[in-house]
Amino acid sequence: MAGSTSLSKQQSQATDMTCEKTSQASHSEHHTRHGELVRDSIIGFADGLTVPFALTAGLSSLGSSMLVILAGLAELFAGSISMGLGAYLAAVTEKKHYEVEEQRERREVTECPKAEEDEIYEIFEQYGIAREEARGVVDGLKANEDMWVRFMMDFELKLEKPSTKMAWIEGLVMGVSYFVGGLLPMIPYFAFRDRVDHALFTSIGITAVILIGFGYVKALITGCKHKDAAWSAVQTLVIGVVAAGVSYGIVRGVNSAHMG
Repeated sequence: MAGSTSLSKQQSQATDMTCEKTSQASHSEHHTRHGELVRDSIIGFADGLTVPFALTAGLSSLGSSMLVILAGLAELFAGSISMGLGAYLAAVTEKKHYEVEEQRERREVTECPKAEEDEIYEIFEQYGIAREEARGVVDGLKANEDMWVRFMMDFELKLEKPSTKMAWIEGLVMGVSYFVGGLLPMIPYFAFRDRVDHALFTSIGITAVILIGFGYVKALITGCKHKDAAWSAVQTLVIGVVAAGVSYGIVRGVNSAHMG
């Protein structure tokens, strides 16, 4: 009986260790350190795939592949630089905004400690924690000004401290993703320079497939189920088709009016 009990305990401990390892592995899989880069690549690729495609589709109504290529490349380079620089400046601006709010919060903690203490209690009350129950935590925060300010930044203002160490990489990822996404719909115009209509239809086919695949994969990356991912793929395709259709109609209409 003692041997059986000892074996049972060993099995239980082994099971606990296995569950702990599985839990740790599962936890690490769902939290990536490169979430911002994935986000920037998705945004850049989506915009690059849609905007240049709509532009080249609209310009193809003029009947000149060379015009489509030149205008498309101009937009592609300008858009890539703009998107990359915008992502970099957004990260820098976000950090500056956090620093300004942090300085203001630190000043309030120093000059109006009683009011800031009441705000901590109000925050805990939102979670159903009474003042008596939160008093120990509040006293602990009051003993450390840095932690007090950090607590207010996290829970009152709900601001996460940004880092600009990766800002230039985020900008680069955004710009390159935009360029790659925008270049794909333009490939047929390079291949069929003398047949702009054929290039247009080929570009539409290529872009439609990429839009569907991109919309589906993007939804899966963000944690959606396969059913929701399929719907996301359809939405992405519709957005691209509408953008290209509107662009084509406007350019063709303006050209017809000018020729008339």
